[in-house]
Amino acid sequence: MVELPGDKSISHRYAIVAALAEGKSEIANYASAADCRSTLECLRKLGIEITVKDRQVTIFGAGLSGLKEPRKTLDAENSGSTMRMLAGVLAGQPFKSVLTGDDSLRRRPMKRVMEPLRQMGAKIEAREGDRAPLEIHGAQLRAIDYATPVPSAQVKSAVLLAGLFAEGVTTVRESVCTRDHTEVALREFGATIEGARGTLRIHARPKLTARQLVVPGDLSGGVFLMAAALILPDSSLMLHNVGLNPTRARVIDFLISIGAPLHVASVQSRNGELVGDIAVRYAPLEGGSISGPQVAEMIDELPMLAALGPFTEKGIEIHDAKELRVKESDRIAALAEGLRSMGAQVEEFPDGMRVEGRSAGALKGAKIDPQGDHRIAMALAITALGATGETVIRDADCVGVSFPEFFTILERLRGAGVKES
Repeated sequence: MVELPGDKSISHRYAIVAALAEGKSEIANYASAADCRSTLECLRKLGIEITVKDRQVTIFGAGLSGLKEPRKTLDAENSGSTMRMLAGVLAGQPFKSVLTGDDSLRRRPMKRVMEPLRQMGAKIEAREGDRAPLEIHGAQLRAIDYATPVPSAQVKSAVLLAGLFAEGVTTVRESVCTRDHTEVALREFGATIEGARGTLRIHARPKLTARQLVVPGDLSGGVFLMAAALILPDSSLMLHNVGLNPTRARVIDFLISIGAPLHVASVQSRNGELVGDIAVRYAPLEGGSISGPQVAEMIDELPMLAALGPFTEKGIEIHDAKELRVKESDRIAALAEGLRSMGAQVEEFPDGMRVEGRSAGALKGAKIDPQGDHRIAMALAITALGATGETVIRDADCVGVSFPEFFTILERLRGAGVKES
């Protein structure tokens, strides 16, 4: 049985909302991911007292009016979640702040979050028009009715968080429903949010109250371990206390649809989030295709699902996933390059890829460059378990961005010819 580290997406949101609440919040099983530490460091620079002991984080919230002007630039490092969601909070502050990140994050587009915040009244300046650093001049915000042009939980979250400080009721509309952890967290802390799938309305200036919370295990990280069990004959695995939020669990439905023998048990609601256990064992997989609304619902899991292609009967095909090209790396290109180096047959599309199935031949170990992308590194490491020979993964410690324990857990579960370098 494996206890997964805390969910990265939920940890970010609990920390940010706890900082805006009044009183002491205690968050158990806070994510060990470097991205989530970046959020804590940015909050500290905004005057929030935070203590960390093992995986428990205590945040002394300052209330909606309690953040302080930072003396230094806020460094989100590799975390797009930190940058985009904090931009929403900072847009409503009575001071100037600057958000930056590492080389990878400074290459990622920020226009999609800048536009709605500007409509609400914030002044935001960026390098080359839409690249970090972002210089945010906070203002008294006004409520807007905003339809997200591209499905993005981070953009939705930024607008909802800005809505806490806006005059009136802020509305966010989505054509495709993205993960709802921000809405769940805000409600848990006392915010008034109306509506559900597709349309949300948040009322300004609620009294947010500190909470004691437990972060569920990270399903997106668990997918890599489930894939390992599906690839290696005679394998079986139980993941305990995994987050099963319906806006994140589509990946389970997809794996079952291609032949994965998954069983979900002991489901319960905790702090507004569904949590349960997942059992999985080895089985031959059929393969299948992913497109349309499925893409937004499984965006973080797509690299691992594509990398399962060589172990399926029909292969894996993905469309409508152009968003993958502007993640920590161009994930379509990086994954295609890595899989091809191991002997897989891959066709690359502008908005996705096709990875041929078992009939294309067995995979062989290779030297892999994940281009500094944690999800590419983990996906190709799992693929390497089913290849003959040794695979060497360059800069493997990049997995620390989301899952620092990944290689330790993988080694404990199954010894294999996968090396870190």
